[in-house]
Amino acid sequence: MNRQGKISASLMCADLMNIEKQVRLLEEARIDYLHIDIMDAHFVPNLTFGPDFVNQLRRITSLPFDVHLLMDRPRLIIRSLDLLPGDIVSIHSECQESILENVAFVKQKGASFGLALNPDTTIEEVQKYLRYVDVVLLMMIVPGFSGSAMINGILDKVADTKAFLKTHRYDNICIEVDGSVSCERAKLLKGLGASIFVGGTSGIFLHNDSITNAVKRFREVIS
Repeated sequence: MNRQGKISASLMCADLMNIEKQVRLLEEARIDYLHIDIMDAHFVPNLTFGPDFVNQLRRITSLPFDVHLLMDRPRLIIRSLDLLPGDIVSIHSECQESILENVAFVKQKGASFGLALNPDTTIEEVQKYLRYVDVVLLMMIVPGFSGSAMINGILDKVADTKAFLKTHRYDNICIEVDGSVSCERAKLLKGLGASIFVGGTSGIFLHNDSITNAVKRFREVIS
């Protein structure tokens, strides 16, 4: 994957009553990915989008999808998604299904495979899967809801993950960061080794500025 800094706009933070308009603004701003969280109300205590929403979204945009499955059993959802080469599908290392089986389902659809880690899961704990991984998605917050505060000390995990991947010759794996990633923090996170940045209420969908301006500022600090 291209290691240049990329922005993934979190749709759960968008104006869902005007989602097509929001997508058009993101297209005009040249966003890199649409970040789509799918939750099961069990792995995390929330429900967001489902496969029907994702597949309908595919009809209105050619932007790559960055699908994040926060669920115990992601297999059924993966098999229901209309995926394309260039998309990313991330499942959690803490899920209740076989990681390798889900790798196969994602790769069969031509998408890149991401492995998401909750804040208390270390990269060392998932070392045996890294040969199959394209993206490691590090949660900077306790997952489940938008607008949560970044966990104190979590930035060290980004640097530690980058060092581990380099030491073990997994430099091909991109590090994605998700949760309270503001423009200011994105600059710091890039220096620590992140290359994909999920922008939500802290970075892209701001109350006091436009999507266009927010993406422009974000792009300047990660380029």
